[in-house]
Amino acid sequence: MQMEILPLTEIPFVKEGDDLSEMILESADAQNISIGEGDIIVIAQTVVSKAEGKVVDLRNVEASERAKDLSKRIDEDPRKVEVILQETNEVIRVDHVLIAETKHGFICANAGVDSSNVRSDLVTILPEDPDRSAREIKEKIEKSIGKEVAVIISDSWGRPFRFGAVGFAVGIAGIDPLQYLKGKKDAYGNKLKTTMIAPPDSIAAAASLVMGEADEEIPVVVVKDAPYKTGEGSVHELIRPEEGDLFR
Repeated sequence: MQMEILPLTEIPFVKEGDDLSEMILESADAQNISIGEGDIIVIAQTVVSKAEGKVVDLRNVEASERAKDLSKRIDEDPRKVEVILQETNEVIRVDHVLIAETKHGFICANAGVDSSNVRSDLVTILPEDPDRSAREIKEKIEKSIGKEVAVIISDSWGRPFRFGAVGFAVGIAGIDPLQYLKGKKDAYGNKLKTTMIAPPDSIAAAASLVMGEADEEIPVVVVKDAPYKTGEGSVHELIRPEEGDLFR
């Protein structure tokens, strides 16, 4: 079987209180896309944040002195920097962006605070509990269609030592976060000693090519025949602990 990524193009602009599971099913139905057993639904973090009301109006934000100082160093709106600091456990590095550890434990640019796909005076912040968000959407869709699916909430991040943003999983449900290949043999019969892979991130990265980063207006895709194992793990299992972090 060959993995297939199908964009849902009939989803309207999302606002607070919208039922994403219902919108996904309606869009799939309008496009004659059948969501089947084992399919993975990849959803852009931005629309999840919008539906959950995780949108901040910068006109209501008062920047602290620290935010004002940092804003000069990264050439950013001090009010946005204030929001970033409020979403941050620790600032790791200050360059043209803030590399920060979020309250969730993710390390990414600007703590996931995003100005794209919203009005100029608004920013989105990450969902409070992305795994829970994914789980709730999964359960509603499964209840409606009577089939088991997996859900990945994705965001676009940069990577150490590489140019270009790719999709990363920030919330998962119904998918095993890690597959351990230690002990298996490669094509030459050599036993693998340490290899493990992260299907949620791999699938999120592939999906991001279809979802796009600009005006494509494709916040959700349905992935069929993806190589993954079902499971009830958390996205937090993908986070490398600080003592094993080679880049901090």
